[in-house]
Amino acid sequence: MGITYFNGADGFGLPMLLLTGIVFFTGVLTMWELQTRVKEFFALLFLLVSGVFGLFMSMDLFFIFIWYDVSLFPMYLLIAVWGSTRKEYAAMKLTLYLLAGSALILPAIIYLVVKSGLNTFDVVALMHPGTFTPFQQKFGFLLLYIGFGILAGVWPFHTWSPVGHVAAPTAVSMVHAGVLMKIGAFGVLRVGIFLCPEGWQYWAHLMAILAVIGIVYGVFVGLSQTDLKFVIGYSSVSHMGIVGLGLATVTVEGLNGAVFQMFAHGVMTALFFSSVGYIYDRTHTKTIAELGGLSRIMPVATGYFILAALTGIGVPCLASFWAELTVFISSFKVYPVYGALAVCALVVSALFILRVVQRTCYGPKNERFEHLEDVSFKLGIPRMILASIIVFFGLFPNVMLSMIQTASIPFVNGLP
Repeated sequence: MGITYFNGADGFGLPMLLLTGIVFFTGVLTMWELQTRVKEFFALLFLLVSGVFGLFMSMDLFFIFIWYDVSLFPMYLLIAVWGSTRKEYAAMKLTLYLLAGSALILPAIIYLVVKSGLNTFDVVALMHPGTFTPFQQKFGFLLLYIGFGILAGVWPFHTWSPVGHVAAPTAVSMVHAGVLMKIGAFGVLRVGIFLCPEGWQYWAHLMAILAVIGIVYGVFVGLSQTDLKFVIGYSSVSHMGIVGLGLATVTVEGLNGAVFQMFAHGVMTALFFSSVGYIYDRTHTKTIAELGGLSRIMPVATGYFILAALTGIGVPCLASFWAELTVFISSFKVYPVYGALAVCALVVSALFILRVVQRTCYGPKNERFEHLEDVSFKLGIPRMILASIIVFFGLFPNVMLSMIQTASIPFVNGLP
C-alpha cells in the first residue's frame, strides 16, 4: 500500500523532540508525590508521549495519523481518572473535539495520496513540485488546517483546551499545553504546508485573521477568569495564536518565530502548570480571590510562578521574547494591521497576567495557609530545569534559531 515506517528529523522536528523530552521528564518528577494508581498513571503517560515522539519523527503520512491518535487516547483516561473540576465533562469534550479533527485529517491524507498517483505515503516523495494541482492543494490544505488546527487551539475550535487544562492533573496539564497543542501546529507545518505550499499561500490570509482573533480573544477572556488554570488556559490560546500568525506570514522569519514560539511556550506553560499544581496541592484551591500573600509563605514556589508569568508576557532575556519578536517583525512586513493588533493584545495580556501575580503572590496573607511548606529541593528540581531552559534560550536564542533555519531557509526558498 506504499506505507513505510520512515522516521527523520530536521530543523522543525528537532526543537519539538527536545521540547517533548524536557516536558515529559520534568512532568514525571513533578508527580513524585502521586499516590493513586501510580503504575496505571505512568503507563498511560508513557503511551501518550510515545505517540508524541512518533509523530514528531514520522515522515510517513499513515504513521503520522497513527501516532496522532495514539497521543490522544490516553488523555481521556488521564483526565477522567486522575483529574479534578468537572473531569468527566472535560475528558469527553477534549476527546470528541480531537477525534473530530482526526476525522478531517484521515480523508485529507487519503485524498492527497490517491490524487498523487504515486502509491506512497512518503512525505518526502509527495513534496516534489507538480505532484498536486493548485485546486488539490487548496482543498487538501484546508482540511488539514482545520483538522490539525483543532488540536492547536485555533479559534473558534479552541473551547476544549482551557476546560482540559483545568481538569487535568499537573503532569498531564504540562504535557497537554506544553506538547500536545504543538502537535496540531506541527501537523499543519509538516503535512499541510510541506505537501500543499500553494494551498498554504492561498489560505495564509485566513490563517492570519483566525490567529489574530485567537490572540485577542484569549487575552480578553483571560481577563475575566477567576481560576488560575483557566487564566493559563486562555493565555495558551493567545500564545498559540502567535504561532499561527507566524505560519501565516509565508516567510523564513515567520516560520523561525513560529517554531521557536512553539518551543518557548511549551517550556513556559510546563513551568506555569507545575507551579500552579504545587500551589493547588498545598492550598486545595485555584481560585485567585482565595489566594494572597503567597510570596511570604512559599517564596520559592511563587518565584517559579512569577518567572513563568514574566516569560508569558515576553520579558527580554527570557525565551519567548525572541520568538514573539521574530513573529511580530515578520507580521508587520506582511500584515501590518494584524501585527499591530497582536502587539496591542500582548500589552493587555501583560496587564492581566501581572494582576494575577499581584493578587496571588502579594497583598494580605490568607491565615489558612501560614502552616504550608515551601517547595523542597527534590520537588524543586523539575522547576529548576524548566526555569534554566527558559533563561538559557532567552540569553542565547541563536542556538535555537540556527537549528530551525536549517529547514526554514531551503523550504521557503524552494516555494513555487
